[in-house]
Amino acid sequence: MRATLTAEVERWPVAGAFTISRGAKTHVDVVLVTASAEGATGRGEATPIYYHGETAEGVAAAVTALGAVDLDRRALMGALPRGAARNAVDAALWDLAAKLDGTPAWATAGLAEPKHALTAFTISLGEPERMEADARKAEADAHPLLKLKLAGEGDLARVAAVRRGAPSARLIVDANEAWTGRDVAAEAAALLPYGVELIEQPVKAGEDHLLDGVVSPIPLCADESCQDAADLARCIGRYQAINIKLDKAGGLTAALDLAAQARAAGLDLMVGCMLSTSLGVAPAFLLAGQTRWVDLDGPLLLARDRPGGLRFAGGYMGSAAPGFWGTVS
Repeated sequence: MRATLTAEVERWPVAGAFTISRGAKTHVDVVLVTASAEGATGRGEATPIYYHGETAEGVAAAVTALGAVDLDRRALMGALPRGAARNAVDAALWDLAAKLDGTPAWATAGLAEPKHALTAFTISLGEPERMEADARKAEADAHPLLKLKLAGEGDLARVAAVRRGAPSARLIVDANEAWTGRDVAAEAAALLPYGVELIEQPVKAGEDHLLDGVVSPIPLCADESCQDAADLARCIGRYQAINIKLDKAGGLTAALDLAAQARAAGLDLMVGCMLSTSLGVAPAFLLAGQTRWVDLDGPLLLARDRPGGLRFAGGYMGSAAPGFWGTVS
């Protein structure tokens, strides 16, 4: 059986601005893919990995060029390289299979039913005063786990400010490669008194050798440095955790492989996302029960979300309405 594919680009406004060390965004362009067969339709959403040079138009064109694919998701991994295009098609095929078989995606994947999970809430990069105010609001809105975007210079002041704004919150930080050339162990030690429990991607991807011999008092997590299972070898011994993002890995199918191999190697897991709607993070939500940290707040950072999507309240995310993605109505 083959599924017919269509792809379209959608633009979603960000709530305010989303700022990291590489720049700010006021909107995100995502690609919506539908896969149709035997009167049923599955949907998948992906966000292009801009730091890999992907664009929404390029991703949509890659999907359109396929035209139709077999329902075999393993075969898809040979038809498209890792990245957003394969993620969108893979997600649409998982959803289509659920509709055709009457079996939820989580059950087909051999996972526990995802009912709810605590997700991090992102504090965008800014001046310490702004980040303190954002953290104070986040704590007032009952977000117990915050993820801070850092930039290298001035990071200690930023973390201290967020801790003042949210004295009871758990903190993780994301350097987005901005600590390249800095003393990573010393930077981490300075953050230890503020209760930081994880540091994402301190150095540039491809320069992971800079972490050889580094003994950090806070676990280091590979993000840009770990796209899929092929990257695990260069992460082992340098990082203590990896951040699994479906847009990087090229879909839930590849992410399941990555998760299994990373756990076997003794690495802790985080599941993360790009800016996206609930449709984009729904497949990743299936992995939440296998990970130590969940960072799937993409829909919360948008001005609006898709109708019927995942539920967010009090720092937790919960299942979407039946039939939204990978579920059976």
